Amino acid sequence: MQAADKTFIQLLNQHQKIIHKVCNLYLNWQEDKEDLFQEITLQAWKAYGQFRGDAKFSTWLYRVALNTAITFFRKDKKKDFIESVADLPENIDFAERDSIEEKTQAMYKAIASLSKIDKAIVMLYLEDYSYAEISEIIGITANNIAVKMNRIKVKLREATLKNFERI
Repeated sequence: MQAADKTFIQLLNQHQKIIHKVCNLYLNWQEDKEDLFQEITLQAWKAYGQFRGDAKFSTWLYRVALNTAITFFRKDKKKDFIESVADLPENIDFAERDSIEEKTQAMYKAIASLSKIDKAIVMLYLEDYSYAEISEIIGITANNIAVKMNRIKVKLREATLKNFERI
């Protein structure tokens, strides 16, 4: 095994949570997540020779993972990728929910209703990446990221208010 191979394996093992997060964001079924995980790993391996080290490995891996997930999704290889907003419970009462896990699941369902790019931006934002870092990963300007993030927040806020009005 060559040194580059060992380095790639070490870096991938260190940062595989990134791949899992992307898989969880875009897919619901475990088998589909495993397929996407393998596809992202394969694409990262193929592209590793082009990794120059200009950015952190984690930033580069996010870019590869998100691009692969979006391509995977776009090709429509799988069914039932994300649950639609219609699958959300009609009467979500966040004030009465006592389980953090339920709140987290509800948040992920709301995020799942966003476009592919918006989901990626939210995921990176929740990971405390700066707009500049998100910009580098997604490939659009930091100003565009800021505008998109403000619009996303409004969408998520409106979705939450609609759920409260139904109660």
